Amino acid sequence: MGDRIKIGVLGAGGRMGEAVIAAVAAEPRAMLAGAIERAGHVAVGRTLGPPFPPAMTICANPGPLAHASDVLIDFTSPAALEATLDAACENDTAIVIGTTGLEPAHQALIDRAARTLPVLQSANTSLGVAVLARLVAQAARALDWDIEIAELHHRAKVDAPSGTALALGAVAAAARGQRLADVAMPGRAGQGARAAGEIGFASLRGGSAAGDHLVLLAGDGERLELGHRAENRMIFARGALKAALWLAGKPAGRYDMDDVLGL
Repeated sequence: MGDRIKIGVLGAGGRMGEAVIAAVAAEPRAMLAGAIERAGHVAVGRTLGPPFPPAMTICANPGPLAHASDVLIDFTSPAALEATLDAACENDTAIVIGTTGLEPAHQALIDRAARTLPVLQSANTSLGVAVLARLVAQAARALDWDIEIAELHHRAKVDAPSGTALALGAVAAAARGQRLADVAMPGRAGQGARAAGEIGFASLRGGSAAGDHLVLLAGDGERLELGHRAENRMIFARGALKAALWLAGKPAGRYDMDDVLGL
């Protein structure tokens, strides 16, 4: 048991947090160090149940969890990120960040933490999406075609376009020597004809869709479609756990899923 990697889960009351806890329970190389939710959340104080110890409950303070963990896995909200990173830095605890909707200020906080900690941040921890991003980069570099990105998520998802869609757009733009902020078109209502070189986004919300992404490269007389469909949230949880096991013991710095897969 001493050789198992101790995993702390943040956002334990959410759907992704619950999936990560289930993934840890099924992984012989990992053990759950604890789980937290934000203060006031209905899940705080709830017992996790088998196969975890009877006394293991969801708490609200990231400090003790960081102290007890080798690696934290964070699927919470942008508002919680600063406190989470502070706890990780104070306890020298590696962290995997899967939270989406992050702004430049949040990225700056991650950059600062990565000076002293191993930090892996990804808008999508699916292994398939990591490979998709590489394919998108190759296609965008090779083909001077129009690029449109469509994504479908469940009705409760807050941010749009999704973090994964934006990440795929950023990869495509970088492959062409551009910044996504300079070429992104997040919506087309009333915008007129398509501008040359822009990367368009379409966001669909409904039902219980875990996450579908399609990158369309459209040329004259032909088009290339690169996509990924998530059938359930466990793919993200297993990817995040794989990342956490890989991250344990790494030197300080920023990492991503490409590093985990050796791409």
